[in-house]
Amino acid sequence: MRRRNFRYLLIIGGVWIGGGLLFYINKGSEKDPNPALRLKDEIIAETGLGVGPIESNGSLKRRESPDFDDNNDISGLEDEKMVGGGLRRDISIENLNNDIITTKSSSNEVDWKYFDERGYVAKDALKENEDIYGRNQFNQKASDSIASNRDIPDTRGGECRKREWPSSSTLPPTSVIITFHNEARSALLRTIVSVLNRSPDELIHEIILVDDFSDDADAGHDLAKINKVKVLRNSKREGLMRSRVKGADAATSSILTFLDSHCECNKNWLEPMLVRVAEDPHRVVCPIIDVISMENFDYIGASADLRGGFDWNLVFKWEYISKEERALRKNDPTQPIKSPMIAGGLFMIDKAYFNKIGKYDMLMDIWGGENLEISFRVWQCGGELEIIPCSRVGHVFRKKHPYTFPGGAGHVFARNTRRAAEVWMDEYKKYYYSAVPLAKTIPFGNIQERLNLKKNLHCKPFKWYLENVYPELKTPHHDDVQFGAMAQGHYCLDTLGQSERGGPIGLYTCHGSGGNQEWSLSKDGYVKHAGDLCLSVPGEVEELTAGSSLHLRLCNKSMQQQWRYLPESGQLQHLGSALCLDTAIGQLTVQTCNPHTYTQKWKWKFPGASSASQDSV
Repeated sequence: MRRRNFRYLLIIGGVWIGGGLLFYINKGSEKDPNPALRLKDEIIAETGLGVGPIESNGSLKRRESPDFDDNNDISGLEDEKMVGGGLRRDISIENLNNDIITTKSSSNEVDWKYFDERGYVAKDALKENEDIYGRNQFNQKASDSIASNRDIPDTRGGECRKREWPSSSTLPPTSVIITFHNEARSALLRTIVSVLNRSPDELIHEIILVDDFSDDADAGHDLAKINKVKVLRNSKREGLMRSRVKGADAATSSILTFLDSHCECNKNWLEPMLVRVAEDPHRVVCPIIDVISMENFDYIGASADLRGGFDWNLVFKWEYISKEERALRKNDPTQPIKSPMIAGGLFMIDKAYFNKIGKYDMLMDIWGGENLEISFRVWQCGGELEIIPCSRVGHVFRKKHPYTFPGGAGHVFARNTRRAAEVWMDEYKKYYYSAVPLAKTIPFGNIQERLNLKKNLHCKPFKWYLENVYPELKTPHHDDVQFGAMAQGHYCLDTLGQSERGGPIGLYTCHGSGGNQEWSLSKDGYVKHAGDLCLSVPGEVEELTAGSSLHLRLCNKSMQQQWRYLPESGQLQHLGSALCLDTAIGQLTVQTCNPHTYTQKWKWKFPGASSASQDSV
């Protein structure tokens, strides 16, 4: 009997053990479709991330970091602290730089995949019936509804997609610096995730967020839990330039990458830029900036044939590269594009070179003009600006700023721009003041330090910049008595794309960008376009009649091309026939002169000048 009972016990025990083993094997063999979701709750619980209460009352304690001192030298800090992957609250100042590095492996950090995105974005959710454009001047509802790691189209050209880039082990890593002020949480997080998600891990040394005194300190502080993210917070509003310098001074990589806080990096965006800067530290490189719609956040590819430029009003504009350069680039469209100016929001630069050439002008305020100043400085002081066609980063372009400027946006922009003009443009600044005469009334502060920098770096004059970097920006010839656009109300004399053998020219809405609307009147009476084309009447002068149309012809010093401008009446009179330029019949013709008719009144507007600006040089 005992032996029989013992046998039954063995059988029962074997079945129990076998069943348990089978259950364990089956459970272990089940494929987890998303381990990130399975682990997220555990990580949130361990680290205190997410919307769950950290304190018993369910509220989050706000932590703020005092501002850096004015010279942005982190070696002299006494009370400065970083949160997250940066400076801890328990560090010693003597070992400041080492602690910035060691805290990157802090146990309270998580991979971006496990960050509680839904909870983070929910803290900034729109209220019921709130204007979806009111806070950020873009559709926050659309932004909040889109995942931070959404798929976006690969907008690179075919040759860029085929090209293989050097191994990550052969390239230097970069510190990515993102400054923000009251940015939508969803847009800011999407910027960070796109950097981490679409970059080789070993090439992102750190992401430094500089919170320029946002209303909600937790918007930045909460992101410090993401691996590689470090957060600095200003104790007062400093603006883009000083905030970026703060981030650059705190960076511990040899390469700096500046991004705006509402961007999305595209596939292989980083390697093409790193290659160029690693080859030559004097290069300052930018990606092609794709468009993220402010209306619905659609991602739209931009042309690969654009570069940055400006008119004499010193306002940045995109312009197509020349037909000749486009033809050359057909052989290798992956080659960099030299650019006279950068947009300023997105670029990469060697840190030592950034420091050497003077960082940013620290007396510029908030935003505006800094891209102009750094562009002039880089080119005139021995560097180069390049747009890298194989690097693509999307950017939300807004119609107006969502934040205020102390003293007004126009005043701040004019002050910053005037500082750049006074330091870098030499005698050519007079053309800026001709285009924007009100700028002469704006105080621009002390520029002696920047002038000393220019002298110590042995920078080239602005004349060299115009001749070698931006010869397309035309300056009035010494023989010109008038220069710019010929305007009649909101319409300007325009070539309409005609050449020296083309049809009649006419009027088009004034755009202030030169090009087809750029003219000059020489001392000897020739109305010129592009230097060698002149405004001409048809046929023999003796046979010219009222109602004849106007054409462009190669300048030949004939009577068909001689004019005089009558400033008292604003008329342009053809000398040989005594007829005047007129628009009475809806097209450009010559008619019997009448000083009282509006259709014969013309004003010369300097390139880039607004309608309220000075009409002639």
